[in-house]
Amino acid sequence: MAPPGTSERGETIEPPAAEFIIRSTVERVLLDVSVKDARGGFVSGLGKDDFRVFEDGKPQSISEFGAGDIPVTVGIVVDESFSMWTKRPEVMTAALTFAKESNPHDEMFVIHFNETVWPGLPGPALFTSDYNALRNALLAGKAEGRTALYDAIVYSLEQLNEGRQAKKTLVLISDGGDNASKHKLADVIRITEQTPATIYTIGVFDPLDRDKNPALLRRLAGISGGVAWVPKQLSDIVPICRGIAKDIRNRYLVGYAPSLGNGKEEIRHIRVVAAAPGHGRLIARARSSYLYTADKEPARK
Repeated sequence: MAPPGTSERGETIEPPAAEFIIRSTVERVLLDVSVKDARGGFVSGLGKDDFRVFEDGKPQSISEFGAGDIPVTVGIVVDESFSMWTKRPEVMTAALTFAKESNPHDEMFVIHFNETVWPGLPGPALFTSDYNALRNALLAGKAEGRTALYDAIVYSLEQLNEGRQAKKTLVLISDGGDNASKHKLADVIRITEQTPATIYTIGVFDPLDRDKNPALLRRLAGISGGVAWVPKQLSDIVPICRGIAKDIRNRYLVGYAPSLGNGKEEIRHIRVVAAAPGHGRLIARARSSYLYTADKEPARK
């Protein structure tokens, strides 16, 4: 694997300045792209010319590209509702595994939620790269109360966009739907379409849980270019989190400047294609859509 800050070809990577990429005036779109071969293995060493990006079916000119283990802003979001009480040991072990196997230069945070939402890190700290601080933040929760899942997602995505890294990711572990939020489902979908974050979800459901909503978890992952997991047994959570950490460390950063809009909001759809000699069929996974809400005459940098 290439050292952090370089591509597999030895090229120095200059990560784009961190900012809220998909926002009121859309000047560029940055995509976090995973590429696998037909066997499901990660494909490294690809270059800018090996990718094609389409927005609403129209080819886009790739203006920014990064490869290698680029640091990421990551939020770990943990359901602490009462029904998670018996699952909590396995969930904590999995979350700690994810933190340990991530890039040590990642900036990370922890969010707990039941019928309220609260940060795991103490005081004014928003992010940390210290494993012991993350461990303490994860273990600070307590399983009780109902589930404000929508509130937790909105809160976490807003904090994520305060991070300084261009690549942003949420890992959400929850056992069900929502029965206590002030936010609505429409709020969750809208902010997911606005943010550049990639969302990975792990649904830990009880068979008789009336509030479970695996369709929402799949939708969040699908929009953002992540993966939705529903493990068959609790012991599967640890290898899933280990796999998510590996996926994040093997993704490409692909950017382009979208065409100007007419001042109205619109959902724009994205498709990324990867192809390179000697690699056979490649499968690229990235964000599938975003909400474009540009001003009539947006300024260009």
